[in-house]
Amino acid sequence: METPFVSGTDRQLQIQQLLERQQRLSVADICARFEISEATARRDLETLANQGRLQRVHGGAIVLTQAPPEQPILQRQDEQADEKIRIGQAAAALVLPGETIFLGSGSTVLEVARALRGRSNLTVLTNSLPVVNTLAGAEGITLICLGGMLRESEFSFIGHITEQALGEVRADKVFMGTRAISLEHGLTHEYLPETMTDRAILKAGTEIIVLADHTKFGRAATALLAPLESIHTIVTDRLTPPDFLDAVRALSLRVVLV
Repeated sequence: METPFVSGTDRQLQIQQLLERQQRLSVADICARFEISEATARRDLETLANQGRLQRVHGGAIVLTQAPPEQPILQRQDEQADEKIRIGQAAAALVLPGETIFLGSGSTVLEVARALRGRSNLTVLTNSLPVVNTLAGAEGITLICLGGMLRESEFSFIGHITEQALGEVRADKVFMGTRAISLEHGLTHEYLPETMTDRAILKAGTEIIVLADHTKFGRAATALLAPLESIHTIVTDRLTPPDFLDAVRALSLRVVLV
């Protein structure tokens, strides 16, 4: 039986406060502490998750961390550098001869471009100036650059002109990074104008492949990019929480671990 003197709203607030102290709670813990049924505990967790106040995992919940402000790409290149290189190389291994691919902006996707140098019979679409600089002059790679307004911190082209150009192209695979990933909120960014361009990028690809090191998981940023169900593959490193990856696989997404 539920404790009669604790309202659902008060109980949910107490659950959130307890979670912030312990970092993780199971349904069984909540049932024992508040003397409620498993169904009620799950409803409370779902309500809190829908409000963006925690992240649901199998059997319970963990703290949902707000993604910190994103630094310019030149400052991010040294963050998790080894993981980014491995992720980029694993992503490049997914590219087949003769394919047309799209490489988005960001330091992790840039490692894909570096790993593709020396490959042949590829067409690469991109709105990233660092990717252009990396692949310019590479024999065997046809490089198509989408212009637009330059976002100087990211060295990426965004906005209406870029989005119009994206409506004229099609890619077999899209490789893109993201600021934050959570099970409830999916892919999120903090800069809305670039998010609109990234949504257009998602529409240009047959297969969507997201590249993210372990620091991006279980976080949320301001602007919604897309739900997890809109992508097909995640390439990440082995420090990413196993519970999160199990939940992702349950959505029929492919996970590539490096």
